[in-house]
Amino acid sequence: MTAEGHRRRALWQILLFAAGLLVLTVISAGSVYLVNKARDDNKWVVHTIEAQNQINALLLEVRRAESALRGYLLTLGPEFQTDYEKAVAAIIPALDRVTRLTHDNPAQRENLEKLSATIEIRLGQFAREIAAIRQGQPDMATALAREASAEGATTTIGNVAGAMITEEERLFRVRTANADRSQTLAASLTGIGSGLVVLLALISIWLVRRSARARDEAETRLRDAYANLETVVDERTADLREANNEIQRFAYIVSHDLRSPLVNIMGFTSELEELGGDIFRRIGGLTHVPADRPPLASGEIALEGPDKQLSADFSEALGFIKSSIAKMDRLISAILNLTREGRREFQPEKIDTQELIEAIASTLAHQAAEAQAEIHVAALPNIISDRLALEQIFSNLIDNAIKYLKAGVPGEIRIRGRTKLGYAIFEVSDNGRGIDPKDHQRIFDLFRRAGTQDKPGQGIGLAHVRALVRRLGGTMSVSSELNAGSTFTITLPIAWNASNRNADR
Repeated sequence: MTAEGHRRRALWQILLFAAGLLVLTVISAGSVYLVNKARDDNKWVVHTIEAQNQINALLLEVRRAESALRGYLLTLGPEFQTDYEKAVAAIIPALDRVTRLTHDNPAQRENLEKLSATIEIRLGQFAREIAAIRQGQPDMATALAREASAEGATTTIGNVAGAMITEEERLFRVRTANADRSQTLAASLTGIGSGLVVLLALISIWLVRRSARARDEAETRLRDAYANLETVVDERTADLREANNEIQRFAYIVSHDLRSPLVNIMGFTSELEELGGDIFRRIGGLTHVPADRPPLASGEIALEGPDKQLSADFSEALGFIKSSIAKMDRLISAILNLTREGRREFQPEKIDTQELIEAIASTLAHQAAEAQAEIHVAALPNIISDRLALEQIFSNLIDNAIKYLKAGVPGEIRIRGRTKLGYAIFEVSDNGRGIDPKDHQRIFDLFRRAGTQDKPGQGIGLAHVRALVRRLGGTMSVSSELNAGSTFTITLPIAWNASNRNADR
């Protein structure tokens, strides 16, 4: 899968997660709201039923008082009197409960005012009738009962109570419908939310399975690629090894074959030099020597004017040819040495690095003394590596540090070392003339040199050193500024072996 496909899949997963979170949030909030609303609606339904019950209870107590009073008026039985007193005592509390349950409804408050006033009138009539009976005037009590019946207080109480019950029945229907609607909405929301959750779960499962299939396919391709990669790497390694060997053989053959014509050139140059001497001596012999001059010594050439200039130019040209031949000979020798070193098999062994570098420093002590330089070797870690390669590496670095010190400044060359994550890190630093940062890479190129060319050399030392470091499985870098000294850092494995991947470089 491409990077764009991975980004799209990640975006869809994020959107799916956000949608699931949003759905769950909406369902949770809606469910909480609808459950609370349904609970409130049910509470009002119960409230309405209670109000109806209390109105009926109030009406029942009023009628019970009337019935008990009539029975007491007719029979004067004490049981009727007791029943009457209980009923009258229960009317006011029942009225208070009705008031408390219906005060939120304006229509019920209006009916309640009428009901309270009528009940107060009726209770007054009850009191007068009881008082007449207790005074031994049953006829007066009967007359008061007929008068109260004619006034219709009881009928009014029944009518008002009926109106209040009708209003509560209306409220009961409305509140029941609201409660049913809230419960239906809650159930619908729960069902829809559950469906969405299931849908998102199915989509998630589909995406997960798709991702798993893609991952399995990628792993399969990776395993195949890895298996093929090992074969390709082995083939390429063999090709590189063969190419490297071929290059080394070619360099050896070329440098070896170049030496043969170079020797011929050197021989013919010497013959040409002798021939030139014979020619110019003959020219000088043909020249007349003035009488006032002593005779020429044996082998001396008497040349004047153009002949003398021609002899000087001839000698200068031969000098240039001989110096170029010498330089070419040194370069060919260097190439031969490099090819021989490249064919050498490294032999890893445990090396006391401190002792090795101190021995190198002692062999260069005379050069250091002439350059007024001191070599300081700090504690160094021991490693397993090729001894000869290490000698060449550090000998070259220390020799360069001595060679490129600043004139008139006492030199200080320090070699330090430490270990980190299975590697030994060595630093060779000096306070010499330094290297321009733009030449940091140039100094590692073969036959390339940087800075003022006032020291002998062919420009192969650092290139050879870096090649050796790489073959030992390490890295090499330089940190330097002009007139601020240089620090060469060598990183080598603490335990190198011949199977190291850099062995054939």
